[in-house]
Amino acid sequence: MPTLRYEIVDVFTDEPFGGNPLAVVLDAEELSTEQMQLLAREFNLSETAFPLRLGPADGPGADYRIRIFSPTVELPFAGHPSVGTAWLMAALGRIEPGQVVQRCAAGDMPLRIDPGEAEGIGPGLVTLTGGTPRVSGPLDAAAYAAAVGVAVDGLAGTVRAAGAGIDWAYVPLPDEAAVAASLGDDAALLRLEHGEAYAFSWDAATSTAYARGWAGGVGIHEDPATGSAALGLGAYLVAEGLLPGEGTSAYTVRQGVDMGRPSTLACTVAAEAGAAVQVTVAGTAAPMARGEILVP
Repeated sequence: MPTLRYEIVDVFTDEPFGGNPLAVVLDAEELSTEQMQLLAREFNLSETAFPLRLGPADGPGADYRIRIFSPTVELPFAGHPSVGTAWLMAALGRIEPGQVVQRCAAGDMPLRIDPGEAEGIGPGLVTLTGGTPRVSGPLDAAAYAAAVGVAVDGLAGTVRAAGAGIDWAYVPLPDEAAVAASLGDDAALLRLEHGEAYAFSWDAATSTAYARGWAGGVGIHEDPATGSAALGLGAYLVAEGLLPGEGTSAYTVRQGVDMGRPSTLACTVAAEAGAAVQVTVAGTAAPMARGEILVP
């Protein structure tokens, strides 16, 4: 039976068995949507990516296409598959370090791939620029507090949705202990306007967020490193006055610690007139496994 080559990398970490695992299926241009979904379900990771060569109908402006699937649905965009796929393709020599553009259902997304510091260890940091940032008005605080297992009077600010490719509901909590104690309720999240919630605390002294990502809306109970949520967090932080409304600010997201998969996401947000205008998230990856999988 025919097979396809795949690789698994851990993303937003440089250590194996940390970060967020990603399956990347190569040379999958002939697969249907249904076949891709079956493979993603088989891997059963938070996401499986299919980087595809551009065809005559694709038009200029991008270096490759990418389709991204959770075990249950196709996603228009996701951060850790974007960063991890670019890192892997550079490591395999399929693209060169430098500026590249990936085309996904949410649009064209630029990435910068830094060269590795030493030969043979793979590329360096991969920086993804998100789409146009957006922030909603206040959401139902009581409903989102309940959906992440905290009391409404335990919130540390306004619950809003934000995003730069995919929207998340941001649930601010007072400290790391409160975040660690949170527990996403998938059924409750599915009843809300935004089925993905990001519970986080903010350390202003170090510009660091400690976060847990609950993604019941796409069939992922908890995600250990969520690039799309880290991007939207920058827009939220500016809107809430937690980062400056002018200029470029750096911030760090620590996620996955409570899952035993510590992840570090290095981010920036550029703001003008009190609103985010551009956000980036950066990380690296660690190779974990490779092999062949049957074509469904």
